[in-house]
Amino acid sequence: MSSLPAVLLAAGASPSPTPSPSSTAPAVPTLQDAQESATNAASWVEQNWSTWLAMGLQILLIMAVAVALRAVVRRAITKLIDRMGRAPQASDGGALGGLLVNAERRRQRSAAIGSVLRSVASFLILGTAALMVLGTFKINLAPLLASAGVAGVAIGFGARNLVTDFLSGVFMILEDQYGVGDVIDAGVASGEVIEVGLRVTKLRGDNGEIWYVRNGEVKRIGNLSQGWATAGVDVTVRASEDLDRVKATLDEVAEKMSKEEPWNELLWGQIEVLGLDSVLIDSMVVRVSARTMPGKSVTVERELRWRIKRAFDAASIRIVGGATAAEDVEDAPDPTAAVAAPSVYSNADSPQTAAASPIVSQRPAPPAK
Repeated sequence: MSSLPAVLLAAGASPSPTPSPSSTAPAVPTLQDAQESATNAASWVEQNWSTWLAMGLQILLIMAVAVALRAVVRRAITKLIDRMGRAPQASDGGALGGLLVNAERRRQRSAAIGSVLRSVASFLILGTAALMVLGTFKINLAPLLASAGVAGVAIGFGARNLVTDFLSGVFMILEDQYGVGDVIDAGVASGEVIEVGLRVTKLRGDNGEIWYVRNGEVKRIGNLSQGWATAGVDVTVRASEDLDRVKATLDEVAEKMSKEEPWNELLWGQIEVLGLDSVLIDSMVVRVSARTMPGKSVTVERELRWRIKRAFDAASIRIVGGATAAEDVEDAPDPTAAVAAPSVYSNADSPQTAAASPIVSQRPAPPAK
């Protein structure tokens, strides 16, 4: 078998030397190559420009519809919230309806509700638009949605307390269960509300402490600042007192207090003598009640006790200290008056010693034999 140089020589071609790596030079593109590349690019653009234009118009349409829909929804929510803030809230108190929830309270509640609703609407609309734009670029959304679903389930299990607190806060604001300045009893803590959040509510306790209460931990709410409060005073008198005289004195105190300032503003109803709350052997309890402004029941009770005590002293009606207090304690005999001092027992001839000496049984003498 002949070698390659011999074949090349027989063909009349001289063997070319093998180029070394150091002598290799890059190929310089010619004008023809550049013209061919430009022709290919123009052909590719000409073939795909319609697709690009359609995608661009579709994306612009999606974004325009999303922005317009978001603006319309937010405006509708704002108008709805403003109407809710201006609407007077009815109450079973009749004329007290306008005083129960003031304008500032309604404004704050409406602002909070509107902020939550607008944020939720914006998230849903813009999120849907973003997914539609990704779908326009021929991106497979199935793995993305599946991953988001798995992540949502994991977050839901891991942060279920946070989700519970957030949802409880949203419903608390929507239902207007309490607001800043209200005095509430949340079960786990009680005091004046100083801040309301979607996750945590801050309370100022009676001793000045601040309680941070998670909304999800609250099972029941007792609002002492909504509607009206009740001031109740129990007056314990002797069982021998004249009931008509006691009632007349209490009615006089109630009428006089209802006409004086500032009690005429704190009292939202007449002070009523409800009657006998309990009757015992040596005492009886008369109950007095009044409907007051929210949070002012303790103040009214203290003033009412003060006036009742002064009126009873002027009418010589005695207020006993408890439900089982004795009627005339000062007239009872002293139980220690008949007790002798220990020194008398040192005298063997004293009557106390004789009374304390054991009785010696006297047996009959045996008959003589």
